Amino acid sequence: MYRKVIAPSVLAASLLLVIPASAAGTVQGAPGIGDSYYPESGNGGYDVSHYDLRLQYQPKTDLLEGTATLLTTAKQDLSRFNLDFGLKVSEIRVNGAKAKFATSGAHELEVTPAQPLAKGKQATVVVKYAGKPSEFKIDGWSAWQRTPDGGIAAQEPDSAVWWFPSNDHPLDKATFDVSINVPDGTQAISNGVLQSQTSRLGWTRYNWRSNKPQATYLATLAIGKFDITTDKTASGLPILNAYSKDLGDNAGAAKASVERTGEVAEWLESVFGPYPFNALGGYVPNVPTGFALETQTRPFYSPRQFANGANVSVVVHELAHQWYGDSVSVDTWKDIWVNEGFARYAQWLWSEKEGEGTAQELAQWAYDTRPAEDPFWQVKPGDPGAENQFHGAVYDRGAIAIQALRNEVGDEKFFQILKGWPTERAYGNAKVGDFVRYAEKVSNKPLAQLFDTWLYTPGKPAFGAPAAKPGARSLAPAKPAAEPKSWKKIQATNTVHEH
Repeated sequence: MYRKVIAPSVLAASLLLVIPASAAGTVQGAPGIGDSYYPESGNGGYDVSHYDLRLQYQPKTDLLEGTATLLTTAKQDLSRFNLDFGLKVSEIRVNGAKAKFATSGAHELEVTPAQPLAKGKQATVVVKYAGKPSEFKIDGWSAWQRTPDGGIAAQEPDSAVWWFPSNDHPLDKATFDVSINVPDGTQAISNGVLQSQTSRLGWTRYNWRSNKPQATYLATLAIGKFDITTDKTASGLPILNAYSKDLGDNAGAAKASVERTGEVAEWLESVFGPYPFNALGGYVPNVPTGFALETQTRPFYSPRQFANGANVSVVVHELAHQWYGDSVSVDTWKDIWVNEGFARYAQWLWSEKEGEGTAQELAQWAYDTRPAEDPFWQVKPGDPGAENQFHGAVYDRGAIAIQALRNEVGDEKFFQILKGWPTERAYGNAKVGDFVRYAEKVSNKPLAQLFDTWLYTPGKPAFGAPAAKPGARSLAPAKPAAEPKSWKKIQATNTVHEH
């Protein structure tokens, strides 16, 4: 899903080239993790295994106060390391001792501990801070959305810098405890399972836990006044959905869609394997945006997704990401196809299940309705560039590529691949090439040329339904006789990647 792309700076890219060593033999951690699309994203030299965020938020003033505790491990001897963060910091302690700190660039927080960190050793980093997230801007833009009764943190590829300090890149995933204190009558929602809720002196504290590795952009915070529904799946997973009380005409359609979360997740398990996390749900706050986002265990949906009525297809898309994107995350942002191509293809499979058009018919329609001269065919889903990271071609051409794979290897091997990949790479990261090699291993077929054609070669490739076996009837026509019934419904969800 696309929110806002923060353009990388030339300065940040150059900083990655040389990292000076200190006199003691320790070095400064790089100010970026090495992503070619976003050189400033993440940081080098350490890993975070857990975030403990203890927050207080006042909706009337947008004041967020916090203490973040990061459990880290140095990957090299470190004299200094960076965090990604934008609010005002009052104190940092590393292993209990006060550390020096300074700011640089758009969101770099440079931390110099009292004692260097030794490679392989664990360190506890505590950051105390306060500020108004909506007032922090990068290139004039904020990922924090104020609502009539609170605030929302949900954006891709960056949102963490607006509300907690982090190593802000999918390569460094961690578990989360998020504790939020808000005025009585206001609710606070985050990822995972609600552990406890207590009230004292006019304030209510909500304690949430996400117990599986989670990328920082998939951490979410929603504060406001919500109608909340709870349920359980057949296997006992807790489901929590939340809807702003002031959604107006979109309220009914939003609930009619998001309340099918459990049903959709159970169906997706038959396609992608066991659900990888400890909770399910979704939330729809009163925001003016049009996108949706696969925030882990609890996707975010803009009300506009339901402006034309119920939209289960967008729920399918965001829940598919729990396997493809959340459990198995991108290695770098150029690998976005391993997220978005499969989430779009899940929508096509849902259409197939619902009898509203097979995946082959949808792929053929997506192919036929775009002439060869359409710029759509010049975007390479396997490496689209930062400016095209969420281009429609990543979704539709990316999904046609998956159908081409299905046609090549046959349904038995294809669905074995779809289900096996999230298990093979559970809670980790992957490149496009990793998926190609996995598909070749399972199918025992050479597939590099197929993926090179569809993911990396500009232009409109040849495409059609697989040839029927001799004496057998083809299950799908080479060209659908009419627009598949689900086509417009699925295309309406393209706003998931618009800001």
